[in-house]
Amino acid sequence: MNSSLEHKRHSLAHLLAAAVLELYPDAKRAIGPAIENGFYYDFGDLKITDEDLPKIEAKMREILPTWKEFHKATIPAKDARKLFADNPYKLELIDEYEKDGLTTYTSGTYMDLCRGGHSLEIDPEAFKLTHLAGAYWRGSEKNPMLTRIYGLAFDTKKELDEYLVMLEEAKKRDHKVLGPKFGLFMFHETAPGMPYWLPKGMVVLNELIEFWRQEHASRGYHEISSPLINKKELWETSGHWEHYRENMFLAEMDGQIYGVKAMNCPNAMIVFGSHHHSYRDLPYRLSDTDILHRYELSGTLNGLLRVRSFRQDDSHNFITEDQIEEEYERILEIAEKFYGVFGLEYRLRLGTRPENFMGEPELWDKAEAALLSILKKQQREHFVLEGDGAFYGPKIDILMKDALGREWQMGTIQLDFQQPRRFDLHYIDQDGQKKTPVVVHRVIYGSLDRFIGLILEHFAGAFPLWLAPVQVAILPVADRHVERSRNIADQLREHNIRVEIDESNEKLGKKIREAEMMKIPYLVILGDKELEAGKIAVRKRGGEDLGQVELENFIEKLLEEIKTKTL
Repeated sequence: MNSSLEHKRHSLAHLLAAAVLELYPDAKRAIGPAIENGFYYDFGDLKITDEDLPKIEAKMREILPTWKEFHKATIPAKDARKLFADNPYKLELIDEYEKDGLTTYTSGTYMDLCRGGHSLEIDPEAFKLTHLAGAYWRGSEKNPMLTRIYGLAFDTKKELDEYLVMLEEAKKRDHKVLGPKFGLFMFHETAPGMPYWLPKGMVVLNELIEFWRQEHASRGYHEISSPLINKKELWETSGHWEHYRENMFLAEMDGQIYGVKAMNCPNAMIVFGSHHHSYRDLPYRLSDTDILHRYELSGTLNGLLRVRSFRQDDSHNFITEDQIEEEYERILEIAEKFYGVFGLEYRLRLGTRPENFMGEPELWDKAEAALLSILKKQQREHFVLEGDGAFYGPKIDILMKDALGREWQMGTIQLDFQQPRRFDLHYIDQDGQKKTPVVVHRVIYGSLDRFIGLILEHFAGAFPLWLAPVQVAILPVADRHVERSRNIADQLREHNIRVEIDESNEKLGKKIREAEMMKIPYLVILGDKELEAGKIAVRKRGGEDLGQVELENFIEKLLEEIKTKTL
């Protein structure tokens, strides 16, 4: 987000609050930041519905011409408390930020506690209020539920209109709708944020894992599986107990505290440390797709995109310091192949040392310099996000762009000098001395659950043949064609081609429409003409008629398309 647009969006959050206060004077303001594509403002004591948004939006446009500038003022905490005496949310913020100094910004008759960043070069036709949501104050379920009003904002009306069109297309592709429709996954209230993978969804999941498994085995990766719960001592050693405990599910058994696995890395350290290693063993790459559990706030859960249980295509690569560059090059080559298979564009982001980091700053500087050198040398599109590293090391994130132009953070490649030291890991160098390995934590898909949700939207359910849960639908025209249809299905299954037969009494036209609605790549139509000719009629997804073909030739075509993973 460029700073000019961010300032406009921040100003529109103020404008939204001003309009709400004119229409609903008893509302209590909380916070109102600029966000990607727009802004929002949270309010307490505000009971409205989506039907009220046009009225609020009209009031915003009415107020906007009266705002000529933003006036900044520094204000003592005692005065700020008087101004916001009846607002518990602002009072809490005043207490929190008092030591940093408090400022207000005023435009027209509206004043708000704010750190600044404003612009009034706002096109009155380039913003729109979109919807309401509930949001806990400060994101905690222990706090009151607020009413959040969301808005979109762009530099021009044209950009806004284009984005609204994209949103409509996104609704048609919403994975939360398509997943149950295509029988891929479901959720249940007894397990919030934890997907049930249905038979067809398991096909997609297993195909992705099998592709991952084959590609990594050929590159010298060793697959493992490790316990899903460990005593808290393991998490204390790894640093997660101090830095990540609030995001973990905990259990007490036999008087001891256990943590449900939120990360694979501590167990990978245990496996590496379970036997001796020489420098000749490195790189030593341990991969797995175990299920992980992380406690995400209920308000943040979003289908497969934000869940509490998920799988990662994880790996922990134990290397020497002089292998860092080559190992990153190998991993980035894997990313190029995996994302290319799906026709996905991506760019890279370097995350540097966060405030809450673990270890010595000198090692962090060394790790960050190594990653920046790799990115520059490879001339890959990238940018730096300061303070976005993991608590144990800097990282390169893979940002994926989908069919709608939306960008998502998926894979990550993290460089860790810290955990190997905490677990006292060693290998014997060529000079016979003990040395501590460096560990690269990396995922390419990222969360497999999120990846499936995103490619489901990317393809709008029309998965490429190799990934489609049902690859061929056989549509017999009448009952007399069913026996031959079953024979054809058996021959397809002999080649591991996933097939279904529609033996219903529906007319052929309806059978075709239903198969097309389910985005099945190929339809085989079998009637009297096909029986007489000893062939099959094939129709490709999208309506292309391939005419009558020999079954053997059709099978050969399918196998080649599956093998090459053609889009």
